[in-house]
Amino acid sequence: MKVLIVGSGGREHAIAQSVAKSPKVDKIYCAPGNAGIASIAECVDIKAMELKKLADFADKEKIDLTIIGMDDPLVAGVVDVFEAKGLRVFGPAKNAAIIEGSKAFSKDLMKKYNIPTAAYEVFDSPEAAREYLKDCNYPIVLKADGLALGKGVLICEDKAAAMDGVKTLMEDKQFGDAGNTIVIEEFLTGREVSVLCYCDGNTIKPMTSAQDHKRAKDNDEGLNTGGMGTFSPSPFYTKEVQEFCETKVFQPTIDAMKNEGRPFKGILFVGLILTPAGPRVLEYNARFGDPEAQVVLPRMKTDIIDVMEACIDGKLDETELEFEDNAAVCVILASDGYPESYEKGKVITGLDAFDGKEGFYVYHSGTKFDGDNIVTNGGRVLGVTAKGADLKEARANAYKATEWISFDNKYMRHDIGKAIDEA
Repeated sequence: MKVLIVGSGGREHAIAQSVAKSPKVDKIYCAPGNAGIASIAECVDIKAMELKKLADFADKEKIDLTIIGMDDPLVAGVVDVFEAKGLRVFGPAKNAAIIEGSKAFSKDLMKKYNIPTAAYEVFDSPEAAREYLKDCNYPIVLKADGLALGKGVLICEDKAAAMDGVKTLMEDKQFGDAGNTIVIEEFLTGREVSVLCYCDGNTIKPMTSAQDHKRAKDNDEGLNTGGMGTFSPSPFYTKEVQEFCETKVFQPTIDAMKNEGRPFKGILFVGLILTPAGPRVLEYNARFGDPEAQVVLPRMKTDIIDVMEACIDGKLDETELEFEDNAAVCVILASDGYPESYEKGKVITGLDAFDGKEGFYVYHSGTKFDGDNIVTNGGRVLGVTAKGADLKEARANAYKATEWISFDNKYMRHDIGKAIDEA
């Protein structure tokens, strides 16, 4: 069969690698792809938000399955465009992708269906938000309602910072229209855990757990980023926590979406925080996380095509998800200065060191070809992933592998998975 993957980052590279392992797949396309994905797929010069062009290409090339990796096209309705042409596509429809596209919607959904989350209020005007902040307990969290590349969340330690945050989101429009509406919610403390789940509208099957590191610098300092590294599984996601989430969070969320006339098919990413009072939902995403996909998918034993087709056909209950009994750690190699200003076009060397090495992977996030060279083309450049018998071994392997790669202005955190030592 022919498969088209939509996106251009490390997540899509990890998806492409999993798809390539399926004996059912003869040909992989990726739109627009990147320099790493080009080694296993034919890259197509169509941007992820060119929805009609994507559907026309899939129709013309007789693509059997399209996998949407990115949030923007999902929220914009790419699945609806494909289905209108009778094309098979993996991902939630527009009316279901709103669970990521609007934080206000997702918070209201959780409140209505008693899904555990932080207390919150929603504001459409900066004046009303500032008035509310006068009497709040601090620290407090401000979230842009819409999509903001995973960066539209501000943790404000005091009233002055919160007032500045309102200005940043709603008046300065740092994240564009995503900040037209904001959610102000209580600050929760605890370990954060991510669980990605396959869904077919009725059935939800969680994958193995993961934990991301959002801040740019060591010790969780610096600005929020799209993710600087991750590990899987999380030692803090115990059997008791898992059972609580399956009964109080995962299935209730899928049931709630169905009840609202928004059946969810695709990947539901549940961001959790394990508070002293129990697990709470921080956020939902409507697709694989990046870089969570880079540690979860290499450990998945089940054929990804079988699972995705079962989701589309409403037969997920007939599918068994299996994962390797090991661990994986991903360290992001970024351009120094990310997530603010950074230089591009730096030549990358050492990528061939991964060739033939079992359990080691390098996923391209922001790369492109410049003649015969592969050069940097983004803030997050590469995700170096390694497996190990346990998390400590995987972490040691991943950091060893980061030394194989060189480029000018290479930057990374040195404490990815440090929490493992405290488990």
